[in-house]
Amino acid sequence: MLKDLRIAVIGPGAMGEAIIGGLLRRELVAPDQILATDPYENRLREVQARYAIHTSQDNLAAAQWGQIVIFAVKPQHLKAVLQPLRGMLRSDALVISIVAGATIQTFTEALEHSVVVRSMPNTPAMIGEGMTVWTAHAEVDERQRAWARTVLSALGHQIFVDNETYLDMSTALNGSGPAYFFLMMEAMVDAGVHMGLTRRVAEELVIQTMLGSARYAQQSGKHLAELRNAVTSPGGTTSAALSELERGGLRTVLADAIWAAYRRSVELGMS
Repeated sequence: MLKDLRIAVIGPGAMGEAIIGGLLRRELVAPDQILATDPYENRLREVQARYAIHTSQDNLAAAQWGQIVIFAVKPQHLKAVLQPLRGMLRSDALVISIVAGATIQTFTEALEHSVVVRSMPNTPAMIGEGMTVWTAHAEVDERQRAWARTVLSALGHQIFVDNETYLDMSTALNGSGPAYFFLMMEAMVDAGVHMGLTRRVAEELVIQTMLGSARYAQQSGKHLAELRNAVTSPGGTTSAALSELERGGLRTVLADAIWAAYRRSVELGMS
């Protein structure tokens, strides 16, 4: 699918590197098909040594070289990165953004280029287990959508949506979602240590329980409430625990947190 295509990755940070690593690990491209740019020479030396790809500090040269140009910079740096590239991309280049909150319109106006895909991956992409939601401008043709699907699949799972407003919503769920789980896992481990378990044992119990529960939910096809009820015997330990979680307002707090993430994603797109 990506054979002989040149791919420029502007910003090989954690997520940019995840894309590079995923593409090469799955043998979707050869190292000499990838060019990564970063202002810091040390970072470029790291990724070049690790993946044997091309590297440069010149974003303009990379943007003109790439048939697929991936923007993986921090939101606060995006404006400065896009400005020098205005009107400079190949007319048939596919732009893929993984920049949180940045709208398709931000790219089309800044670059004077309409062939743009906006996506929102998450950090499990670092090990090829990510969940990426994406959408595309109307001028992205079917062949280019297939390119985007292949690139984003290198991060793990991907899902296309036809409404860009879903990207801010998904940012609050899958983009920020790992942090919610990590916080809950951290709290569970701390509780286990407080009860008397060693931290190593508590961490192993919690991580495998979270992993197994997620896989079970994925494969069972059952409603999440049904799975929860199957663990909850009347008057039992789980019932006692869930009663405390409900009394503490877990659902409300979690919903409020997700809405806060959604609002912030919208704000980032307007800045």
